[in-house]
Amino acid sequence: MLNPRRADKIATGILYLIAGFVILVLVALLGYILFQGLPHLSWHFLTSPAKSFVAGGGIGIQLFNSIYLLLITMLISFPIALGAGIYLNEYASKKSRVIGLIRTAIEILSSLPSVVVGLFGFLLFVVQFKLGFSLLSGAIALTFFNLPLLTRSVEESLRTIPDLQREAGSALGLSRWETVGHIILPAALPSIVTGVVLSAGRVFGEAAALIYTAGQSAPALNFADWNPFDVSSPLNLMRPAETLAVHIWKINSEGIMPDAADVSAGASAVLIIAVLIFNFAARYISKVLFRHLTSSK
Repeated sequence: MLNPRRADKIATGILYLIAGFVILVLVALLGYILFQGLPHLSWHFLTSPAKSFVAGGGIGIQLFNSIYLLLITMLISFPIALGAGIYLNEYASKKSRVIGLIRTAIEILSSLPSVVVGLFGFLLFVVQFKLGFSLLSGAIALTFFNLPLLTRSVEESLRTIPDLQREAGSALGLSRWETVGHIILPAALPSIVTGVVLSAGRVFGEAAALIYTAGQSAPALNFADWNPFDVSSPLNLMRPAETLAVHIWKINSEGIMPDAADVSAGASAVLIIAVLIFNFAARYISKVLFRHLTSSK
């Protein structure tokens, strides 16, 4: 029989090895993608449009589409997730069967493959509602994809706030809504912002759901035209919009672009850098808000 101290050291060493292996896999993956893609990055690559049959194209339109689609998706999904999270944590009865059903639906929706969400969006929004392959169809499909994660993030952020603060609001004569709006939400804001930024990074790299909803084409845009009803306007919600992740899949599957490997490597590096920025930004913003709201150093 092993000595308890020795058994503890062995178990601790195994856990360190597992953690180190996970870190090693992540570093190797990120290092390979960045090593292959960074040499191809330039201002021309980031701003020029893609070229299908000749070399020298860029990812300018695809990058803009990804950012614009992300903004639209978050504008749709965040208010819904915020309201759902507040209701589930602050108003809903913990023993209600309806609430149990809602939580089960959220869990099931969060486990659906993105390709299934994309096919659902294609059949409902593209075909049935006749929205076509468009930014709006893609944003609504990504809302279904993003809503469960964002709702749970908001709910968990509110759950971390001690009940003492709710009781203090009641003692001051505040209604439940006033307590939530003036006490609970400001206290949970750092965690909520972290969840929003991390979910934005997940949405930014999504591809499967957008293939069937936002489309696989990136028509030329006139960035001098800011009328959202014009076909060539970048703000037009009804135009098809190939995103960065979809572009990577498309050029590798078609094989008609002469420098497909270089463009794919550069686009992958941009995608990875964007996701890393989202993660580091989430940590930084959370710390800044926590210090500001708690007056701590």
